[in-house]
Amino acid sequence: MTSALPVWFYWNRGNIAAVLTHMDDDIEVILQDRRAGLPQQHLDNPTFTACTGALLLGIYRLWTVFALPGFRKVPVKLKVPYLPSSKKQTQNVMKVLRGRRGCLADLGSGDGRLVFAASSAGLRCTGFEINSILTASARTRAWWRGLPACSVSFVSRDFWKTDLSDFNNVTVFLAPGVMDVLGEKLLRELQDEARVVACRFPFPGWPCSTSEGQGLDQVWAYDMRVVRDHLLQAPTLLPKAQTQ
Repeated sequence: MTSALPVWFYWNRGNIAAVLTHMDDDIEVILQDRRAGLPQQHLDNPTFTACTGALLLGIYRLWTVFALPGFRKVPVKLKVPYLPSSKKQTQNVMKVLRGRRGCLADLGSGDGRLVFAASSAGLRCTGFEINSILTASARTRAWWRGLPACSVSFVSRDFWKTDLSDFNNVTVFLAPGVMDVLGEKLLRELQDEARVVACRFPFPGWPCSTSEGQGLDQVWAYDMRVVRDHLLQAPTLLPKAQTQ
């Protein structure tokens, strides 16, 4: 059984996610602001140096707790940092999933916000997340909301090694460098009736059925039957299992 995380974690999860997402920029801004606002004697003060070092160490520790654990479990080329979906992006995902039924897999579910939104629309959802701390957070939030396991579940499992053929809806918010590899996996495993929703980064060479939003919040919806029909016209783009 997964132990519950302390209450303060949930009240501050938005701030924590913001720190993780913009960690590099925050460090630079903090250092610039500190140096601009303090005289030279403070910059040379050992206490000031120690406090600055402690601050940077604390930010690094946050990153290692919430982002790094999952990195150790997958090959280097498939590693993707934790980046939470924005509220607008989540709303766009729900627009392109409107009217869909059945089971949904969220690949890299993070804190579970997409899973909770899709569950409220009547989909049976499974969130795949290899970071055990984020998985524990999402499970605790599901328990807190009173959601039954038959409608929402979070698994600490590598989706790259999982057969996704039982899902007819898939959502992904991953780095562009892995979209080609993921596309090959989905073509091998998903049924023609499945719909795949990509956030921020589209699948290269796939024709989208619909799209919502723009910029960083844009999402693309792909119907697998349409994708296969399109790629059959260019067999070299299909995985080997599809062309044999």
